[in-house]
Amino acid sequence: MPQYMLLLRDDGSAWGKMSPEDMQKAMERYMEWRQRPFCVGGKRLDSFTGKVMVKKDGKISVTDGPFSESREVLGGYFTIVADNYDAAVKLSMDHPHVEFGTVEVREVAGMPEGD
Repeated sequence: MPQYMLLLRDDGSAWGKMSPEDMQKAMERYMEWRQRPFCVGGKRLDSFTGKVMVKKDGKISVTDGPFSESREVLGGYFTIVADNYDAAVKLSMDHPHVEFGTVEVREVAGMPEGD
């Protein structure tokens, strides 16, 4: 069965306005969603650390990140299994992150098989 990545993006503004109690409730919703039988993985990404590597003029530069030109950043991901894109989207419609940002659904492409 195909796998799909749910890429979770937001600008962090909603989280900053939440009370500790509301934040705890939201985190519980994420953890509950993670337990669904079609969900095979998922993690939150650390928003304060990271490195960005870019090759330019034959040299690789490494800078602190994750900084983006846009306000929205990738904050985490979930991996689910579904029959097709339509099923993946339907399964993801009640993901708790839609309350805070965007959820991008992408199929995980298989690696080509060797000779």
